[in-house]
Amino acid sequence: MSRDQIIGAILLVGCILGILIYGWLVFASQWAFLTLQVTGFIAVAGVLAILAWIGYTLATTPPPKPIEDIEKEIEEELKKIEKEGEKQSQS
Repeated sequence: MSRDQIIGAILLVGCILGILIYGWLVFASQWAFLTLQVTGFIAVAGVLAILAWIGYTLATTPPPKPIEDIEKEIEEELKKIEKEGEKQSQS
């Protein structure tokens, strides 16, 4: 068995155990309501944390340069290269 197959088997068994334990907690234990509350909180907090991270990234990242500015820079660089090429061909 390769290492990837062993990791896959461990994940499979771990997830099945997790499903069984979670099912027992929700349907057969005295902590069913608490389990649902904690699960719901983690799910909502996770989604909101991802959205907050996206908002932070959008708020703190500077806007990109307009395409016109980039085109002008490229044209200037091409003109410099052409001038250098002309100087070298004249030498």
